Amino acid sequence: MAGHSKWSNIKRKKEKEDAGRGRIFTKIARQITIAAREGGGGDPTSNFRLRLAIDAARAVNMPNENIQRAIKRGTGELESVNYEEIVYEGYGPAGVAILMDIATDNRNRTAGEIRFIMSKYGGNLGESGCVAWMFEKKGVLLVTGESLPSEDDVLLMALEAGAEDVVTTHEGYEIICAPEDFPQVNEQLQNILPLQQAELTMRPKNNTVLGYDDAQRVIALIEMLEDNDDVQAVYTNMELTAETIAALQA
Repeated sequence: MAGHSKWSNIKRKKEKEDAGRGRIFTKIARQITIAAREGGGGDPTSNFRLRLAIDAARAVNMPNENIQRAIKRGTGELESVNYEEIVYEGYGPAGVAILMDIATDNRNRTAGEIRFIMSKYGGNLGESGCVAWMFEKKGVLLVTGESLPSEDDVLLMALEAGAEDVVTTHEGYEIICAPEDFPQVNEQLQNILPLQQAELTMRPKNNTVLGYDDAQRVIALIEMLEDNDDVQAVYTNMELTAETIAALQA
């Protein structure tokens, strides 16, 4: 079982603070629409990508009518914008690798906005492939709560469900699996472990440990990128020590 300090708890703290804002609803509605269009229709029982997007919507208390409207846009029952999915890559302060999932109806507008944000906050937008090789797509299930099972027990349950590894965090455990195994791992573990979050994500193969000052600069850039409606997710290879995380949360 691997173990290391991550900045994910800071990111989730920000997401929780943003939950009541219209921007997070806009992003998730876009994810639902794309999932219904590209993932196999409007039935979440047969469209796993849509099911994950709906779970994300419910986690931030998005009204059901908003969810249904987004699904209908994806299935063509309602008029919808044709979003294009793109991956942007670049470097942030201290040379941190940054990967972004984009969903846009205007590639030129979005490229200009992202390039401006990157430049203003000490980063630069790179060519396709410049940092993608540093990441790999994985399913990640977050286990948190009180009175959690032991590391060995979680690892055993995860491996039996088809997962690859379990990583200890400051909040609990992260269960890692291959993307193609994610649906079955999620289904088998959701009733036996307190799963707080389950998502397909891009995990860095190697991490860059940052001190307090550099971490502040990178997080400021990430937050500005996440505030852009076209940016669906931001991934980095930044890693923080427990001391740096405590200082940032002070």
